[in-house]
Amino acid sequence: MGKVHAFHKSLFFHWLVLITNRQICHVLMDKKSWSAHSDMETTEKPVQNPKKKRSQSDKIGRLKYNQQLLKQTLAEVEEVKLMLRTIFAGLKDSFNFDKPLIERIVCQDEVDREILRLLYEAGSTGMLPKDLQSKLEQFKVTRHQISRRILRMNKRLEKEFGEHIAEKRGWHWALTNFAIEAWGKTKDEITCKVGSTF
Repeated sequence: MGKVHAFHKSLFFHWLVLITNRQICHVLMDKKSWSAHSDMETTEKPVQNPKKKRSQSDKIGRLKYNQQLLKQTLAEVEEVKLMLRTIFAGLKDSFNFDKPLIERIVCQDEVDREILRLLYEAGSTGMLPKDLQSKLEQFKVTRHQISRRILRMNKRLEKEFGEHIAEKRGWHWALTNFAIEAWGKTKDEITCKVGSTF
């Protein structure tokens, strides 16, 4: 560690000497050029007045210019998102997804979280939308709203990871294998394993 530190220190001093030598040379050259210019100095006025160039915001208007900048920025952000999705698609098998990450992407409110919790507790058989509605009476949602919420959650997760959170099994909604891996083992799987050991 001491040798590396000494090397960095000596490298710093070498650069410092080079920089100061160049600055001294520039100062000496400037003095010579100033003396030559002072001899040739004349009192003549320039033929043309230098014009100030207008900025782009002055040319097209500040609001329009800001809108153009915003569009460019949004287009660049979309390109970055697309690149990240492409990278993610290639590395998807090596990632471990956990419940908080999936909920943050998929759920917009407490109703979505409760729907996912109930589907997780139901296991692989899933639940009918009317059964979900009866357990979510406090939120006053209909069975159609529950189905639409699940479809919207699927769209959000598919946009980010290319996976679905829930799928239809007959008339029932159930969590997909991807969601079950993220949440962990369901109660049904745990009881099956406990029952098989006895």
